[in-house]
Amino acid sequence: MLRGMRKASSNWLGKIVMAVVMGVLIISFGIWGIADIFRGFGQSTLAKVGRTEISTEQFRQIYTDRLQQIGRQYRRPLSSDQARALGIDRQVLQQTIAETTLDEEARRLGLGQSNEETLKSIMDDPAFKGVNGSFDPQRFQGLIRQMGYSEQRFLAEQRRIMLRRQIAGSVAAGFEPSNVELEALARFQNEQRSIEYVKLGAAQAGTIDPPSPEALAAYFEDRKTLFRAPEYRKISFVAVTPDEIGKWENVSDEDAKKVFEQRKDKLNTPEKREVQQITFPNAEDATAARNRIASGTSFEDIAKERGLGPSDIDLGFIAKSAIGDPAIADAAFSLQSGEVSQPAQGKFGFALVKVGKIEPGAEATYEGHASQIKQDIASERARAKIGELRDKMEDERGGGASVVEAAQKLGLKAVTVDAVDRSGRTPDGQPAKDIPRGLDVVSQAFGSDVGVDNDAISFNGGYVWYDVLGITPSHERSLDEVKDQVEAKWRADQVSSRLRDKATEMVKKLDQGGKLADEAAQAGLSVETAKDFKRDATLPGLNAGVVAAVFRTPKDSAGQTPDPTANGWVVFRVTEVTAPAADLASAEMKKLKEAVQRTQVDELLAQYITKLESEIGTSVNEGAFAQATGASSNN
Repeated sequence: MLRGMRKASSNWLGKIVMAVVMGVLIISFGIWGIADIFRGFGQSTLAKVGRTEISTEQFRQIYTDRLQQIGRQYRRPLSSDQARALGIDRQVLQQTIAETTLDEEARRLGLGQSNEETLKSIMDDPAFKGVNGSFDPQRFQGLIRQMGYSEQRFLAEQRRIMLRRQIAGSVAAGFEPSNVELEALARFQNEQRSIEYVKLGAAQAGTIDPPSPEALAAYFEDRKTLFRAPEYRKISFVAVTPDEIGKWENVSDEDAKKVFEQRKDKLNTPEKREVQQITFPNAEDATAARNRIASGTSFEDIAKERGLGPSDIDLGFIAKSAIGDPAIADAAFSLQSGEVSQPAQGKFGFALVKVGKIEPGAEATYEGHASQIKQDIASERARAKIGELRDKMEDERGGGASVVEAAQKLGLKAVTVDAVDRSGRTPDGQPAKDIPRGLDVVSQAFGSDVGVDNDAISFNGGYVWYDVLGITPSHERSLDEVKDQVEAKWRADQVSSRLRDKATEMVKKLDQGGKLADEAAQAGLSVETAKDFKRDATLPGLNAGVVAAVFRTPKDSAGQTPDPTANGWVVFRVTEVTAPAADLASAEMKKLKEAVQRTQVDELLAQYITKLESEIGTSVNEGAFAQATGASSNN
């Protein structure tokens, strides 16, 4: 599990965990730069920032709170070992020192915040407001308990945060990117280019004779590592999930019909109608309008006279239950298509209702929903068994049983994959078909070893247990074993080399004044175009490398780039370069300005805090830090 967490720290899981840790900061502190401040001293004090001491117990509490917050977000406890593997211990230390540094600076500057101001900021916080828009004491208490705070501790923390904000606001006051910088960034982002191009493929490479045995052998010797057999692992696993267990449930028609009757109203397809409505302040105006409609004035003309557009009167194509006003709903669903109702008194006055297209409803049948209902019942029953089976599996595993043995004893289905590589493929190059989509058991297995008792993986509302049964190390293969692969690679390289030479020659002629159309005709190719695309564009039939190459090439110049997806080359000429003028008042520019400003303010604050740490003086007791984070127990 620890290896899996370590791997996750470089991808989405790591990003989530780091975001949770750093998300508790009001200010993004960036890189703290405290790697050179460690030195040893007494065990009761973990760090000193100026005259403020951070005790080992105080930091342990902060660290524990952070791990609990992460655990709640991740929905699984995070151990000290896992936290250290992800670097969370150092992140929390850096955060604590930075916050304490700002607290020291607030004291030095004599900044203060009254209880009334703190309470007002809390009561104005949208997070603590109820459905009526006012401060909700119960919601407040519930949220701070979830964060692990008492009321007194939360108020004290908020007061410190407010003071830190005052300092940060002063440092960043009036700081904003220049118009020249924003215009340059906008031009870079919004620059558009157009090209004409040709795609050179295998046909343009000409005839390639098969390699001699000696040439193929020499080619293979130079590239042996490309043809190594990957490491394979033999794994077994058993999935205990609602879907998997539900497959074993036999749901009777009697049980399914009972559920169908309970759901029938929801399963029925309701009648839907196109409904329009014009509201009047009184019955007289509504009646007068209805009389005019009866005399030939259209419903739409009445709406126009009242200053209403199509969107103002259109309720949409809806079911009766979706109309919030019962009187209007009754009126609409008592009419024929094309009819206009008599004045109906609704919640907001008197209304005329017109009905357009009518789509009849359909009554649900048991036969049409039986399969899904049985599946739902089976899954629901299975969920109730997950906890019981999990405990039984853990008991069996704790008693020394393998995954296969435990599964057999409990009547579960164990799956064994004889050989799978890191990419999830079997020796025939195909994905392992017995591994459910979304189950990351392969990477977990490659982070484990034979005989290791692995933690269960959470998966689809249940659990998966796995064992590594064997390891086949990566090894070199002989030419005879991979001859077809080697020859195919040799041929692909020959094609690519010839196409590169042809592309280079073509670009040279274009730079000397030649026309792409003439060069294309000579090579038996057709010229294609791509117009007005930006740097982040995805062009049909062209890879991202082409777009990058185009934006490195001046207007009216030619360029070339490989096309790995087709084992070909692309030769292009930039025909147009457009850099739209930047409108500093536009919404797009305002968003760009905010993004740039946030980044630059973060960098400025990081520099300011680093300077404060140097001036105030900061030191850390490495031994106490290891003790507080649980690292010392492993030494």
